[in-house]
Amino acid sequence: MIIAHLSDPHLRPRGHLYKGLIDSNAMFLAAVKHLNNLVPAPDVLLITGDIADEGSVAEYEMAKEILSEIQMPALLIPGNHDDRNVFRSFFRANDHMAVSGPLHLVANQFGPVRIIGLDITVPGQHYGDVDEAAQTWLDKTLALEPDRPTLIMLHHPPFLSGIPYIDLYTCRNGDRLSQVVSGYPAVERIVCGHIHRAMQLRFGGTLLCTAPSTVTAIALRLAVDSEEASYVEPPALLLHHWKPDTGLITHWVAIGEFPGPMPFA
Repeated sequence: MIIAHLSDPHLRPRGHLYKGLIDSNAMFLAAVKHLNNLVPAPDVLLITGDIADEGSVAEYEMAKEILSEIQMPALLIPGNHDDRNVFRSFFRANDHMAVSGPLHLVANQFGPVRIIGLDITVPGQHYGDVDEAAQTWLDKTLALEPDRPTLIMLHHPPFLSGIPYIDLYTCRNGDRLSQVVSGYPAVERIVCGHIHRAMQLRFGGTLLCTAPSTVTAIALRLAVDSEEASYVEPPALLLHHWKPDTGLITHWVAIGEFPGPMPFA
């Protein structure tokens, strides 16, 4: 089973630039075209939030137009830049989407790996929160098939990255997530967005990784007094490849065209 993973496209209304500088719409469209050319094709695509930049109707109209180009099923959860109600109104035809409250999801039909989406966004705020209701919902959901290989997707990483200006808007009460996941060894991976960089660490007895953004990369500045900054680095996606003999393998894949292929390995 191959699971593609994009994050944080920060789409804008047609003709508008991200931060007035970067064509995030064109960069996301390039990512979609790259995905459509992958062989073998992924079984499903995950997008871990910040579909829109300001949560406007015009941005979600742009999102639906670009997403219509995707040649595989897609599972979406909101990020802190999304508006939960507008998000739901545009994507409510998705059978996996909750009809009210947080936009949690469960998808079982794309292959051996069960995919769980946990909406930990806090409307009107930029931080996330694993509240008691989310903790309880996740525990009950995992318990339905406790031995099935599972990937959990959320927007905010439930850890401090060490980048001071993004850690202001991290996920609160990440220990609740860790407590639940540690009781289910079949959880193969937790995947997140938000941080606009690829990172990985052990968390709750499993592996957690963050996906890069399809637009700008947040600068890796670890000094406590660092000023916030971003770069236009090569965009990338993650491919999570599940095989019975190895479990889930995660690959970082650059988006674009590069010299090659060369006749050697």
